Amino acid sequence: MKKFPLKTIMTVGVIFSMVFVSACKPEVGEAHYDSKVPVSKLSNHVVIKNGTIYTANQDQDMAEAVAMKDGKITFIGTNKDVEKFITEDTQVIDAEGQLVLPGFVDNHNHIFEAQSPAAGNCSVSPENSLQEQRPYLKACQKSVKQGEWISGTGFSIENLLQDSDEDSEEQTPLQLLDELFPNNPVVIMERTSHSVLVNSKALEEVGMNTDAEDPQGGRIIRDPETGEPFGILYDAAGDIVMEKAWSSQPDLFEKNVEGLLAGLDEVAKNGITTVGDGRLYWKRGWLDVWDKVYDDGKLTSRVVLRPWVYPNVNEAEQLEYFKKIKHHDTSSRMLINQVKMYNDGISINSTAKTLDKYKFEWFPGTPYGLNYIPEQKMKWWLTELNKIGYGAFIHTIGDGGVRESLNAIEAAKHNGSQQPYTLTHVEMVEESDIQRFAELGVSADFQVGQDFAEDPNQSWASAYFSNEQMKRMMPLGQIWKTGANVSLSSDWDVNELNPLVTISNSLSLGKKGLPNVLAAIDAYTIKPAKSLGLDKVTGSIEIGKSADIIILDDDITEMKEQGIPNTNVLMTVLQGEVVYYKK
Repeated sequence: MKKFPLKTIMTVGVIFSMVFVSACKPEVGEAHYDSKVPVSKLSNHVVIKNGTIYTANQDQDMAEAVAMKDGKITFIGTNKDVEKFITEDTQVIDAEGQLVLPGFVDNHNHIFEAQSPAAGNCSVSPENSLQEQRPYLKACQKSVKQGEWISGTGFSIENLLQDSDEDSEEQTPLQLLDELFPNNPVVIMERTSHSVLVNSKALEEVGMNTDAEDPQGGRIIRDPETGEPFGILYDAAGDIVMEKAWSSQPDLFEKNVEGLLAGLDEVAKNGITTVGDGRLYWKRGWLDVWDKVYDDGKLTSRVVLRPWVYPNVNEAEQLEYFKKIKHHDTSSRMLINQVKMYNDGISINSTAKTLDKYKFEWFPGTPYGLNYIPEQKMKWWLTELNKIGYGAFIHTIGDGGVRESLNAIEAAKHNGSQQPYTLTHVEMVEESDIQRFAELGVSADFQVGQDFAEDPNQSWASAYFSNEQMKRMMPLGQIWKTGANVSLSSDWDVNELNPLVTISNSLSLGKKGLPNVLAAIDAYTIKPAKSLGLDKVTGSIEIGKSADIIILDDDITEMKEQGIPNTNVLMTVLQGEVVYYKK
């Protein structure tokens, strides 16, 4: 028997690493670590003692010790009782009272896009108006060959359209980008990904001329006087241009692999052992990249990939593809058994679907928002997807979008579906729909990782919605009280990745938030695992479950919520393998 105190392990990097063997993929090889310090693989049988262990298992919520063997949890209990699991071959780690939790489960995470060089290299400011973006855009002119795509991210549509002294020129975004980039197609994505700036050459590349109709789920914003494109595309219209720009880059596969590995490193550093993919743009070849990382044994997080349901692509083609790529082995680190679909857009674009009219629209024309996939079509999709074994993770922001999506799920369940269904964002819900989540067994996934989300009154939305609509904002606490399955997630990189920030914010919302820190931890562990259909595999520290465990350097259950984000992850363990440790 070898014993190591946790501080020693963190200092010199002597730590355990056990390898889980997938039933249908090769053995997972060496993981990514925070440094180049060699990591000794000491044992496939490990005991953590003297910990403050919160299990997220309501039948046995707290413990002192946990034993793991061959990537599975074999014991939970007291320091005394764990002794019978210790042999001369057992690696014993003294946690020295540190908090031990199940690995975080991030139910909505755009891990592929968040760190990818393929997202573009033209960065603009989220704080500036249109003309104030000039110096940032001029910097993007360097080293660009004629005809090459220029793409990037970073602006805020609210700040972009704000008044400034320089805007007396009355240039549209299209005119500004045409002036600066006469020979290159340009697309710049807004920080939420729900709108883009484009120039004339970009519109030409995708055939969006003056007479083009708005695509399903999107808007081509036009000058109200001339009818000419304004240089802003909303939602699905912007997706079409981004897809062209992304796929036109040189060395794309290598860039995608680089970005995914970088994203995986960040996920492990933040104590996340399971990810619900925010969206797999399969027509961009992203699945090939995931397969490459998986086959090379470099997948350091369990992931449920969710192929995107395109609102403008033939349904039969999509279903055939989904059927071909389905992967439902729950012992694997990569599953494909849910889709991602959008019902609506977002509030600041006035594209989130609402029951009542918007108070304000930047560009009038969608007074009740819009649908990517309207209710009747969603009913059809969910029924057909169930036939091939798929659940769905559905983007819904407006109260109209929530109601339509719940109606579609209700119809699918009436037709016999028992798949897991989750609505994500859920920013606005009308009172009569609150109870329906619990009644229908639908999970509600919330993101509160941004600073503005801490405001219980959600004041940011008052510019767009009436007082009556504002009463429906941020129903996190209301839905939790019904007994519905409620999860927290990051929506990285729209919001900060750190789960501890989201947990803290969920407790700062007063009556609109979660009641206590244990409920918040559950919402980042066992609750999202249920949403993913993996609650029998992970999400809690229970005998027989995967050894997915993290150790923190402070006890967040004993501190005020303001201090929670300052806590550090010391170690992240996935299927018994150390995928991160803090040196």
